[in-house]
Amino acid sequence: MPNLNIKTTHKPIKTYYTELEKYAQLGEANEGTVRAAFQNLLQHYCGQSNLTLLCEKSHYTPEKRRIIPDGEVVDGFGLPHGYWEAKDTQDDLHVEADKKFAAGYPSKNIVVQSPTHALLYQHGQLQLDLDITNPRNLVHVLETFFAYQAENIAAWHTAVAEFREIVPELGEKLEVLIETERQNNPHFQKVFTNFHEQCQASINPNLSIAAVEEMLIQHLLTERIFATVFDNRDFTRRNIIAREIENVVDALTERTLNRSEFLRPLNPFYVAIEQTASTITDFSQKQGFLNTVYEQFFQGFSVKVADTHGIVYTPQPIVDFMVKSVEHILQTEFNRSMSDTGVHIIDPFVGTGNFIVRIMQALDPISLERKYTADPPEFQCNEVMILPYYIASMNIEHEFFTAMHRYMPYEGICLVDTFEMAEAQQMSLFTADNTARVEKQKESPMFVVIGNPPYNIGQVNENDNNKNRKYETMDQRIADTYAKDSKATLKTALYDPYIKAIRWGLDRIGEEGVVAFVTNNSFLSGLAFDGMRKHLADDCDAIYRHYNDLIVSLVGL
Repeated sequence: MPNLNIKTTHKPIKTYYTELEKYAQLGEANEGTVRAAFQNLLQHYCGQSNLTLLCEKSHYTPEKRRIIPDGEVVDGFGLPHGYWEAKDTQDDLHVEADKKFAAGYPSKNIVVQSPTHALLYQHGQLQLDLDITNPRNLVHVLETFFAYQAENIAAWHTAVAEFREIVPELGEKLEVLIETERQNNPHFQKVFTNFHEQCQASINPNLSIAAVEEMLIQHLLTERIFATVFDNRDFTRRNIIAREIENVVDALTERTLNRSEFLRPLNPFYVAIEQTASTITDFSQKQGFLNTVYEQFFQGFSVKVADTHGIVYTPQPIVDFMVKSVEHILQTEFNRSMSDTGVHIIDPFVGTGNFIVRIMQALDPISLERKYTADPPEFQCNEVMILPYYIASMNIEHEFFTAMHRYMPYEGICLVDTFEMAEAQQMSLFTADNTARVEKQKESPMFVVIGNPPYNIGQVNENDNNKNRKYETMDQRIADTYAKDSKATLKTALYDPYIKAIRWGLDRIGEEGVVAFVTNNSFLSGLAFDGMRKHLADDCDAIYRHYNDLIVSLVGL
């Protein structure tokens, strides 16, 4: 963390003591009340350091014990820089600290504090034990806490800065190489053409050659991350889609490209990711870190791809809330549970797998084993983009490995466009295995549909490589229902992907079930959505809304 030049005369320091004095005058001394003063102090200096204070965020130790630090200081990648535990003046801080460490709380950089005293532990050792009624001691604790530099953090941020500069250059070189080989290498030309046709059949008939080239580039630049961070060196052999792309890459590299030499400039970045991920013991935190790496990759390299697909990253608290809400509704309205046999669950826009992983964490080991190994699995998902498909596959498999202590490939994920699955006729979807998974999924009765739909309203540039497509069946479903019963003149918004997602989800569960989506709130009052509101009222026995951006719909109670 950056060094801060804090003075006893600074306003936040003076405000801290003023707040404590007010609490004392009111006779308030319990931890829950008085901790607000120190929390405000940490939040102020986090703001100066480009850091964020997260309060009472749950973590799980390697032994699966749940811990909830009062405060956690993180950077933009979600990497922890320090922790804070608040106590009141009646507590023995040394005894309380020992209890926390015995429970699995981190001791690399943590302040254990009461209004009158503070202990600062770093690298597992007590560094400071000070009376902080003295402002100078308070300043010393804060400066030492914020000056702490965790392992690999500095190297990580340096690598990220270099990564943003190097990746576009490598991407451009690969584009030139692919174009050259397509012109001069008959073997590669044949393999590439076959792959392009597979992509068009499986993902989007409008998919351009440039978009497929970008898929190859993404695979080449990121495959090592997936293989090493998750300790799955056989990823490209085990994953049914990665195998297919590797065949194309093999043809690309057979004459002119040494993959290892070409990617050597990214070694510091790969190593930094691996080392940083290895220091994170909480899996959800590791997943959040990798999701942020993925997001940063798209921001720096594939912005148009991200925009075209309306990529939105769902914050973990929203994922937690939705999963818990669905379980509550299943129990109260249907007398069922996500853990029950026959309760099939699907995330049709899985992204990097957050919803499925969270559902897995909510299941007991017996239920997880049964639902994961069923044929097909009782929780399934779809993804249309190659990088999130990879990450979701790895996240889900790693969660099963963590819970069950053995590796088993996840066979419930499909590389497919969910809306395309509504069509009566489909071509082969990449590999025979992927096609078989899609067919099994279509035959599975779904009881829960959950996820975060795409949000792109319209294509900005018709010349983009991966422009939005029309869906004959889904578009007709919208026309026959929401659009037909709308009195609006302009109905274009009814064909936005998130509206199609709601229509698809309600159709998918049939007579009964739960649909839980993150949405915007325009359909609640927008004129164009009057027909949609009518159908929602008819189709759903109950609709739950939270913070204007979350809809949970129940059907057929």
